[in-house]
Amino acid sequence: MFQNFIVALPEIVLLAGACALMIVDLFVKEERRRVGYWLAQLILLACTLATLFVWTGTAGKLVYAFNGLFVADVMGHMLKLAAYVAVSAALAYSRQYLLERGLLRGEFLTLLLFALLGMMVMMSANSFLSVYLGLELLSLCLYALVALNRDSGPSVEAAMKYFVLGALASGLLLYGMSMIYGATGSLTITEVARQIEIMTATSSSARTLLVFGLVFVVAGLAFKLGVVPFHMWIPDVYHGASTAVTLVISTAPKLAAFAMAMRLLVNGMLGLAADWQQMLAIMAVLSMAIGNLAAIAQSNLKRMLAYSTIAHMGFMLLGLLSGVVGGNWLNAADAYSAAMFYTVVYVLMSLGAFGMLLHLSRKGFECERLEDVKGLNRRDPWAAFLMLLLMFSLAGVPPMAGFYAKLSVLSAAVQAGQIWLAVTAVVLSLIGAFYYLRIVKLMYFDEPAGAAAQGPGAARALLSVNALALLAIGIVPQPLMQWCFIAVKSL
Repeated sequence: MFQNFIVALPEIVLLAGACALMIVDLFVKEERRRVGYWLAQLILLACTLATLFVWTGTAGKLVYAFNGLFVADVMGHMLKLAAYVAVSAALAYSRQYLLERGLLRGEFLTLLLFALLGMMVMMSANSFLSVYLGLELLSLCLYALVALNRDSGPSVEAAMKYFVLGALASGLLLYGMSMIYGATGSLTITEVARQIEIMTATSSSARTLLVFGLVFVVAGLAFKLGVVPFHMWIPDVYHGASTAVTLVISTAPKLAAFAMAMRLLVNGMLGLAADWQQMLAIMAVLSMAIGNLAAIAQSNLKRMLAYSTIAHMGFMLLGLLSGVVGGNWLNAADAYSAAMFYTVVYVLMSLGAFGMLLHLSRKGFECERLEDVKGLNRRDPWAAFLMLLLMFSLAGVPPMAGFYAKLSVLSAAVQAGQIWLAVTAVVLSLIGAFYYLRIVKLMYFDEPAGAAAQGPGAARALLSVNALALLAIGIVPQPLMQWCFIAVKSL
């Protein structure tokens, strides 16, 4: 029993820290709100140390806890560490923005930490129950975060849309899980995988029920990733929420959604790969097409980046659907590690892009329209250069990390024999390059539209590290790629 609690130490530390933060916030005066921010960063540091302690204590081996509800493995540890970095950077980027708007309150910090707890539960889930619990904890916190700015009409409207569509997606996922439970008689992911193998070998009549359940599970997953045709919440929520909340939604939850896809589809339903790979292929192509084409028409930067998210998640699906070829699993580790690498790089790019919008915003001014970045090179050359690096990475221009991420998933698709998918992806990413390069053109070749906004020095330094890290990963991608490969092999 004691081992169970040791394995779940990071989650316990985070839960205790979030509760402590709520209590401390009650006694902090309005003008000393910064105390909560530093406490939140300390809690994230404690979680990092706890995760490293568990990782070294288990020696990277698979450890099941709480009667098979929870699993500690290298992939879970790595994704948790990436999520801590994403949440910590999101807090650092949005601190000044939130202070100026009176939103740096205990509610924001506590909801953010509880959302992170939900992500961590999803990353270490080994049962449909724990996946669903983590997902609901994450979702409910995000709904509240979107609506946090009660005086903003668009924020409240976005939260309502997100809540209604999210509830529908949760229902679909739960319905699919109940069907799979009915067919296999188990909620534990490893046991479900074993039962599916037996059914596939014996051509059981329950396979039809399994496939029906799979369709609903994939629909629920698609909503969390934000891929077509379950994507319509993304532009409205990204646009309606305050930029700080948009930054949160667009980064760490994508890591949790990837972990959920790996746990459910790869760990649990690899025996049905022939069925779910076809669904993912259709969603990938539609996401890349609609995401890139719709982004061209946007004049709002947040909506443009929202549609670009849809396209990027479509690209990530290329890796997930290239793992099993005609029952052959030889390509699996390469393909899934490419998908994981893509997700981590996308989170870094999204952190930088939305972080830059926060950096260029000031009290009474939101940097969210295309004309707001006009002539940025003349107003603030360093910020323009960092934005150029971020846009090049999102577009997939070498030598940025975005290029290598795209190359790795395309090579996985080609090795799996999905040549048509790879060609379609290349053509659509070429179309997508237009709207990223348009921002570079506006920054360097247009006349300035207003005075430069200088964000705090710490956030500026962190933005520099973020953008230059994407350049470094693009030049030397092997270490991160190797870690992703080790993580996937541990499953």
